[in-house]
Amino acid sequence: MIKQADLPDIIPVFPLPGALLLPRARLPLHIFEPRYLQMLEDVLKTPQRLIGMVQPREVPGGGEKRLHAIGCAGRLTGFSETEDGRYMVTLSGISRFRVVSEVQGFSPYRRCTVDWAPFARDLGPVETDGGFRREAFLDLLGRYFAAMELSTDWGSLREAEEELLINSLSMLCPFDPEDKQALLEAPSLETRRETLVTLIEFALRGGNGDEVMQ
Repeated sequence: MIKQADLPDIIPVFPLPGALLLPRARLPLHIFEPRYLQMLEDVLKTPQRLIGMVQPREVPGGGEKRLHAIGCAGRLTGFSETEDGRYMVTLSGISRFRVVSEVQGFSPYRRCTVDWAPFARDLGPVETDGGFRREAFLDLLGRYFAAMELSTDWGSLREAEEELLINSLSMLCPFDPEDKQALLEAPSLETRRETLVTLIEFALRGGNGDEVMQ
């Protein structure tokens, strides 16, 4: 298990809108841009093999997007190359971090100095949610999936541990990037589940708090 003392002060970051990574969850990525191919090559040379996933923020005037203050780092645990030189990789979530500053230099990809201390809990054991009511939650989720015309393996959802279920749905549901950021920044599994339920209920009401989608 990685300890906080082993985490580097500077990590490469991948600002990808809508791509959410959470501790102990897995995120598949398709890498093909030259700068991120270079990032992969460099990351594979490091002992921790960490990449930070951060949501970019829209700023007036365009130009290079700023980054949200909070991201999550994943360890590169899956790696395969396609015949045309692209890569399919898997990141396994390790810990969230706070961006301290961007590192200026000649790297083609962005790098940041980060602070891991506020999220020491991420390196601990699996979280539980004392207020979780699986049947009520799955009933709500079923209505949401039907409204959004999504499909899933309901047997697996019924058997999944609370953390895996809540975090996987937070990552996979088609929410806006700002909503994904709110799920990332939730201080506990319980507050993440409450945020997830709020977002689902909002979507079922058509986003206006009024008419429920059928």
